[in-house]
Amino acid sequence: MTLQELDRIHGHARQLRRDVVTAVHKAGDGHPGPSLSIADIVAVLYFHVMRVDPRDPDWQERDRFILSKGHACPVVYAALARRGFFSVDLLPTLRSYGSILQGHPDMKKTPGIDMTTGSLGHGIAAGTGMAVAGRSRGATYNVYVICGDGELNEGIIWESAIAAANMKAGNLTVLVDKNGYQSGGATSEVSGMPAPGPIFSSLGWHVQEIDGHDYEAIADAVSSSASVTEVPSVIVCTTVKGKGVPFMENNNAWHKGVPTGEQLAEALRALGGTR
Repeated sequence: MTLQELDRIHGHARQLRRDVVTAVHKAGDGHPGPSLSIADIVAVLYFHVMRVDPRDPDWQERDRFILSKGHACPVVYAALARRGFFSVDLLPTLRSYGSILQGHPDMKKTPGIDMTTGSLGHGIAAGTGMAVAGRSRGATYNVYVICGDGELNEGIIWESAIAAANMKAGNLTVLVDKNGYQSGGATSEVSGMPAPGPIFSSLGWHVQEIDGHDYEAIADAVSSSASVTEVPSVIVCTTVKGKGVPFMENNNAWHKGVPTGEQLAEALRALGGTR
């Protein structure tokens, strides 16, 4: 990436974070912590990597994206709005009755959402199906899945990982948000989940481990995964839960929580904006 490109992605990531805290505040509900931890990954994917067309959300050759940790949807909604899939004026309607922006992604309600998620663990399974289906008909799209490190407790994750490797789903890339927390506390305390990289590697996946807040590292890792065509790829991204808002960082109380008006103002000051 050039310095200009890095600066552009940085600006998008900060905007996504501002959108997240503002939307959760206005909704009176939501998950800011896990949304903020993946904001840099989402910014790189939506504003640098993925081939998508807001004018044609169902374009058959588009790259597919699945948010397996569906509760972090505020940041994806922000990215879709900023890319032009729908008006940014809808972001404050998060979790409102009748809104297209529900508490978990719904592919039947929201333009740009490729898979309905919410029940944890299913993103890699769905992504494997999309990847294999595309390859079978000669399509050139890639499938990207973001899942949480706490989500790796789910058995279906590993069944899907085995299947993806067996079916040589080389157009599938999974990005693990390794922020060290899940809703019940630190992942090390809740389940004692070992480092995921060696496990994926033992199952035949191409594995990379990076700083999940380093835009260039994210872009380079995604590019590297695209060059691996015979096996699926996983990028283990070390992140900070609540990244960008000092009082939320590494504070699991903000896994699900609503900032007060005063806290919102403090968050926006930290993020360099007023809205």
